[in-house]
Amino acid sequence: MAPKKMAPVEEVLQSDVKLNLSKVVAPKLTGWQLNLFVGIQDFPLLGGLIKSNLMRLNNIPQYLREIIISDTPMYQPEYPTNQAPEAAVKHLSEESDPTERVAFALECLPETTSHFQNKSLPFLYWNIRDYVEAYTTGRVTPTQVAERIIAAVEEAKKKSPSLIYFISLLPEDVLKQAAASTERYKDGKMLSVLDGVPLAVKDDMDCLPYPSTAGTKWLPQVREVKEDAVAVARLRSCGMIVIGKAVMHELGMGTTGNNPYHGTARNPHDLQRYTGGSSSGPGAIVSSGLCPVALGTDVGGSIRIPSALCGNIGLKPTFGRITNEGLFCVGWSMESCGPITATTEDALLVYAAMLGTHPADKLYSRPLPPCVPELNTGSQATLGSLKLGKYSDWFNSTFDKEVAEICNKSLELLMQEFGTETKEITLPELDELRIGHLTTVGSEYAAGLTGYDKKLLQKLSLETRGTLGLFNEFTASDFFAAKKIRRRAMYFHMHAFGTVDVIVTPTTGTTAPVIPPAALSVGESDLTTTGNLMRFIQAPNFLGLPAISVPVGHDSKGLPVGLQLIGRPWEEATLLRVAAALEELCIPLRKRPSTFYNILE
Repeated sequence: MAPKKMAPVEEVLQSDVKLNLSKVVAPKLTGWQLNLFVGIQDFPLLGGLIKSNLMRLNNIPQYLREIIISDTPMYQPEYPTNQAPEAAVKHLSEESDPTERVAFALECLPETTSHFQNKSLPFLYWNIRDYVEAYTTGRVTPTQVAERIIAAVEEAKKKSPSLIYFISLLPEDVLKQAAASTERYKDGKMLSVLDGVPLAVKDDMDCLPYPSTAGTKWLPQVREVKEDAVAVARLRSCGMIVIGKAVMHELGMGTTGNNPYHGTARNPHDLQRYTGGSSSGPGAIVSSGLCPVALGTDVGGSIRIPSALCGNIGLKPTFGRITNEGLFCVGWSMESCGPITATTEDALLVYAAMLGTHPADKLYSRPLPPCVPELNTGSQATLGSLKLGKYSDWFNSTFDKEVAEICNKSLELLMQEFGTETKEITLPELDELRIGHLTTVGSEYAAGLTGYDKKLLQKLSLETRGTLGLFNEFTASDFFAAKKIRRRAMYFHMHAFGTVDVIVTPTTGTTAPVIPPAALSVGESDLTTTGNLMRFIQAPNFLGLPAISVPVGHDSKGLPVGLQLIGRPWEEATLLRVAAALEELCIPLRKRPSTFYNILE
């Protein structure tokens, strides 16, 4: 029998496209069952048989090995160079100083009255400009804020259940930074509007004087931190106070945030539930009000998933828009760092400071000039001319039906307020895209960890070892097939962007999962829940597209729901514009978490 061939992309688009997204099939394991499964993987015959069966149940060989894909591989995201410019934006230079970019971005925000001055303003979280108002009026100093955060973090550890936010926090270093900022405010010599604003950093981003553990027990033994990651350094130059290194899912290889070694962050909206991962600590820190800003990294939804589950804004920029220099990065062709924030305007300000490519990045990414939306000139009226693309069969396929319902209502609000049109689109081969993303993640992680001593890799948690065992099953042929799928998926998405400006989906297919008690000490493997959490997030990583998660309400259990906006390459400004409008419209539908630290009062 002749092997099956994938149809040409033009032919696929002319056919009757049906949603073909299958469910992830895998056992839920924790405790002795997880221990047994990981142990069996080390036996070539039996372990190989189990892994081969798991891969077949999830269509991996069917899409990678048993079909001919004639398309040319795409090894890094490649974008068209003839994009039309975004409307109602102001361009800035990535070569300029971060403080200049922040000042420029601030001028594009609407004038606003501080929450201190107008108690009737809708309020869930203190934003960056509230911190500046508090500092400049003498209500509080950066030093006092730092002291309050340190005390809150220590007190949280003593609670039952214990609340873990940071892997490492050095009070002396935090207070030293805060004292310097306090002096600058006293002398009227603030570095920027970010001066004195607390910042948490995910523990796979280098940040002196801390080691980078990436959630492991052993990485600092073999990898020395010599300087700040470039993104961290840019924010420091604006005066932000680094509070510490936030807890995360080990090596970023999970979507729940479970970490049996350093502690598992708990969701501030329900302490018996996960935050989502892998940027679990950053998600919890911002949601609980400890810091208005945290930095995360995203290779498989790791910024957007915790943002959705915790009720935050989470921005994943275009691949290459912000350099990855100084990250422990093994998702080479997909990883991006970006901000998790309490508000959209905070995301805009921090993004403006962070952006900028590394010279080596430009060899493949060819970024368009960065810009920010003008939100202070009535330009939100341009929302009426934007077209949002919605693949309804996919959009409504959430595991929790309430998630789709809440996200649909947020789009109705946008239409009613601004006349923003939602247009039906189709995105073929979403199941193939999912497999292509998984294969790329797995292959890059397996290759990136190849050079490490096997004794160190045996110190990984059971979940991570089990996942890595599956990743090691991918072959070179699988990797190349995934790169061919990437080219096809890019074609389908760029075709959709020919008629719409933004693609909309729920961020996750479910709200925050419950933490099994046994998983806290030994971890857990629950690939079905992982599939539900990742249902909508792969394309922005696999194709390098910008995406942002916006909180748009809560389900009947009081858990946050996020709407994802996916943009054309380099069009972060358009996403920030739509996100700002959605945030304002949906504030009455949102709730402050039960665990909240009111740091400024």
